[in-house]
Amino acid sequence: MDRVDGSASLEERLTYAVGRDVIERRQAETDLRVAEERNRALAEEQAALRRVATLVARGLPSTEIFTAVAEEMGRLISIDGTRILRYEADGTATVIAGWSESVEVPPELEVGARLALEGESVSTLVLRTGRPARIESYASAAGPLSEPLHQVAGVRSAAGAPIIVEGRLWGVMAAGSTKPEPLPADTEARLTNFTELLATAIANAESRAQLARLAEEHAALRRVATLVARGAPPEDLFAAVTEEAGRLLGAGLAGMARFGSDDTVTVLATWAVEDEHGGAHPLVPGPWPLEGDDLASTIARTRRPVRIDTYEGVPGRIAAFVRDELGVGSSVGSPIVVEGRLWGALFLHTKQTQQPLPQDTESRLTGFTELVATAIANTQARAEVGRLAEEQAALRRVATLVAREASPAEVFSTVTEEMGRLLGAEIAAMIRLERGNTAIVVASWSEGDEADQVPVGTVVPLEGENVATMVLRTGRPARREHPELASGPVGELVRRLGVTSTVGTPIVVEGRLWGGMSVSSRQPEPLPTDTESRIADFAELVATAIANAEARTELTASRARIVAASDETRRRIERDLHDGIQQRLVSLSLELRLTESTASAELEGARRTISRVAGQLDGVTEELREIARGIHPAVLSEGGLGPALRTLARRSAIPIAFGGVVDQRLPEPIEVAAYYVVSEALTNATKHANASRVDIEAAARENSLQLSIRDDGVGGADPARGSGLVGLRDRVEALGGTIDVESPVDVGTTVVVALPLELEASARSSRLLG
Repeated sequence: MDRVDGSASLEERLTYAVGRDVIERRQAETDLRVAEERNRALAEEQAALRRVATLVARGLPSTEIFTAVAEEMGRLISIDGTRILRYEADGTATVIAGWSESVEVPPELEVGARLALEGESVSTLVLRTGRPARIESYASAAGPLSEPLHQVAGVRSAAGAPIIVEGRLWGVMAAGSTKPEPLPADTEARLTNFTELLATAIANAESRAQLARLAEEHAALRRVATLVARGAPPEDLFAAVTEEAGRLLGAGLAGMARFGSDDTVTVLATWAVEDEHGGAHPLVPGPWPLEGDDLASTIARTRRPVRIDTYEGVPGRIAAFVRDELGVGSSVGSPIVVEGRLWGALFLHTKQTQQPLPQDTESRLTGFTELVATAIANTQARAEVGRLAEEQAALRRVATLVAREASPAEVFSTVTEEMGRLLGAEIAAMIRLERGNTAIVVASWSEGDEADQVPVGTVVPLEGENVATMVLRTGRPARREHPELASGPVGELVRRLGVTSTVGTPIVVEGRLWGGMSVSSRQPEPLPTDTESRIADFAELVATAIANAEARTELTASRARIVAASDETRRRIERDLHDGIQQRLVSLSLELRLTESTASAELEGARRTISRVAGQLDGVTEELREIARGIHPAVLSEGGLGPALRTLARRSAIPIAFGGVVDQRLPEPIEVAAYYVVSEALTNATKHANASRVDIEAAARENSLQLSIRDDGVGGADPARGSGLVGLRDRVEALGGTIDVESPVDVGTTVVVALPLELEASARSSRLLG
């Protein structure tokens, strides 16, 4: 009996083992099929992405790329329909492309349709959040799109991913399904892969359009410049400019007008597109009084571009003529400013039956009027070419003296004489600001007797109201045309010399008020109205020569360009790594981990291989992330200097102590420079100084960022030996800052940096010298 029972037990165990093996084998086969299916889907997705990328690389029209992407995506994930929408500025969206294999497309979703983004839909969710979104059931969704999607097309669920073009939300790619089961969980991620290619295609297309538009603008400028070079009469030039602007910016009518000194405006040139008024602009009488709220009157008051989208209710005779006689519905005008003076305006009009001019018309017209102003100034300047040549010759003579290292007295004397003769004055002088509210005469010149000159070395008390006190008190050019009103010792001197008109300007050397220059006339008529600008320009050039600042400023500008280009390249590389390769590596790692978790015990070897590859892939991703952080940390762009420095501290191998860190946002070049100074100092302290502690302080004081980094390492750092401090010095000095390094041996290293928080002065100086 026992033997029989033992046999039965053995048989049961054998049966159980065989059944278990069969089950495990079937499970393994199932897991293998799932993995093969996943790999096949991945291969299909890669092939689809390559096909789209090829279209993008070939530079095909955007419409073809959009259509191809919509179909590729639809077929790839086996959904019923896809749509690509572009968000518009008025809160609507336009259907750009779509694909469906069998679903009836409602009219609201046909290509070219304009959608109101209201209620709940994938498009509205993506617009609100800027992130991928899905709706599991349109049966309960509200909004104007819900009924046609659900009732007409039979869509039950949908998902969408944003299309981000150069940092801005451009549109959405949406996919819908009529199946009862929800869309796969990875639908949004797969859509995102295609939206990144779409963003590239859109950016490329916009760049090509921008280049084409820029080429047209340059062609228009060349044509105008040719007329200027040929010495065309003003009326021909104005007519050509008006036509170029009208054609370039797609207007129906265009005109150019000039403002008069009597608060009037006179039309100088007009143009009409061929199908408007028979290709001839109606006659415009004038001059017109500047009254009401029409374009010309508003530009005269504000000196800014103006737009009128409807003339209904706009008061004034000009507005009535434009509305009733010309039939204009909307207009845009931009001032023409010639050498700082409001000269006139350029106008563009569309008919009442047409859409208003595009939103970018003001900016495009403004850019064009600046070119027009240059052409007008060049036309007016032909008579002044000789004067400009004289100014350049005077500058060369002064520069030659400076290059020869002539004595200050010789330089000042020559400069004063050059200025007096150049500006047609009888008397000229240069003074240097001294302590005690006084100035000293450093050079003097007169066209007549030496008795008219003020002796060099004369101390001038800065008292009363006269040109010298006004210039040195305000740091601005000044004019006095009534000598009887001048007071103080200088006023007495002016009357004794018989001067009727004096113009003076400050001499500013490297941002410091050094002194002033003046020219005086004994003629009944005042000095010309442009004397201030001419003497000011000359004084700036003289100050540059005296300080020998031109070379230093050019070096600073060159460094700044190199630093800016380097920073932009860093940002682009970091963005490409983060948004492209890094995201793809993360996706692949997740897929490998999923495959590993679903592999059976019999596939232990394969699972270990997958685990090892996934681990290595995680390591590569982390290394790539660290590289991206080092190239240009995202926290610096998003949070500013304070969070970026704290992130550096957390990753540092050496303890960091903060004595205070600025938390306010600073100009981007300042933040970038400060960050790399700290990063390089920490690297040096870790690799070379054997430091055990680093103290950091970053504070905004007196319009500058004061930065200090101190370590307790071995010291002995020498920038002259080619350390990373050389590059930091270039970066800091390119922004007008200073950097000092003290590194006594066995004491430690201290890096102290001061960066100006206001960069406009440096930029203006660069423009003047350039």
